[in-house]
Amino acid sequence: MSRPVLASLDLQALRNNLAIVRRAAGSARIWSVVKANAYGHGLDRVWNALRETDGFAMLNLEEAILLRERGWKGPILLLEGFFHADELELFDKYRLTTSIHSNWQLKVLQNARVHAPIDVYVKVNSGMNRLGFSPDKVSSVWQQLRAMSNVGSMTLMSHFAQAENADGVDAPMKQVEFAAEGLDCPRSLANSAATLWHPETHFDWVRPGIVLYGASPSGQWQDIANSGLKPVMTLSSEIIGIQNLKPGDAVGYGSRYRATQELRIGIVACGYADGYPRIAANGTPVLVDGIRTGTVGAISMDMLAVDLTPCPQAGIGTPVELWGKEIKIDEVAASAGTVGYELMCAVAPRVPVVTV
Repeated sequence: MSRPVLASLDLQALRNNLAIVRRAAGSARIWSVVKANAYGHGLDRVWNALRETDGFAMLNLEEAILLRERGWKGPILLLEGFFHADELELFDKYRLTTSIHSNWQLKVLQNARVHAPIDVYVKVNSGMNRLGFSPDKVSSVWQQLRAMSNVGSMTLMSHFAQAENADGVDAPMKQVEFAAEGLDCPRSLANSAATLWHPETHFDWVRPGIVLYGASPSGQWQDIANSGLKPVMTLSSEIIGIQNLKPGDAVGYGSRYRATQELRIGIVACGYADGYPRIAANGTPVLVDGIRTGTVGAISMDMLAVDLTPCPQAGIGTPVELWGKEIKIDEVAASAGTVGYELMCAVAPRVPVVTV
């Protein structure tokens, strides 16, 4: 490795986070959500650290097949189901559970030729208005599926848009209860936030995602600060240049920052082409040689600048943590007006990744 930017993954932190989710989930089983290439961590790198889970949930068939080829024999749920009729052959071959959220999927499943019944999750639109059947249609859909010889076990599924709020599950839960009236059905409703903060939503299966990777579902690190959850990913680099500024000197494109006094800054080998957010504000927290400081100026494609006032000892080669154990990814995301989910998923392919 020549350029010093690096993403390191703490697999013990991942195991720790799953154990914390297990305690929070009570008697419910766990779908560990590994969509988006395990939230940017790399499914092939991290799945084995999650093998104490009850099942894996994702979007892409390719990732489901990868898990089967790596030896995972437990349940795998495709959260958006199949996208084309011919994919059911692979669902059958690899014994995958499919979400059913639309009428065309019902027809395809009814007409499919499979070697054994396929387990299904019936998705209810409880107010988020992305995918799913309206609550008043669920009973009819359920009965149609129940009558199909191609269908194995069935579970009712929904998703919460505001589970980070104290009353964020109240209205959706009423919709789910209406949809489930008269049905004897297992349920999978709880996302990360609901798993942590709304035990009344746990039922049979929970589906944690972001908390497994050690970030907050609310976007506020303080909300999970006492939970024991640990960041899995650390993005780090080094100082590769030093500049000494006079009052009035500008930093970076657009001269977005001007020094008001003499200032020593460090140039760090990381930029938006590595996945660091280009719109991160001046003062976005950074750790230089173990000391907290902040960015100055616009983020460039390959570099960013940091204020070295709190760490005058820093020089060429001094280590820098962009996010990780000390600088929480939620803090960086908030400074850029986004969420930790996006930053995890945005780490660029050119950034080397190591597991610790």
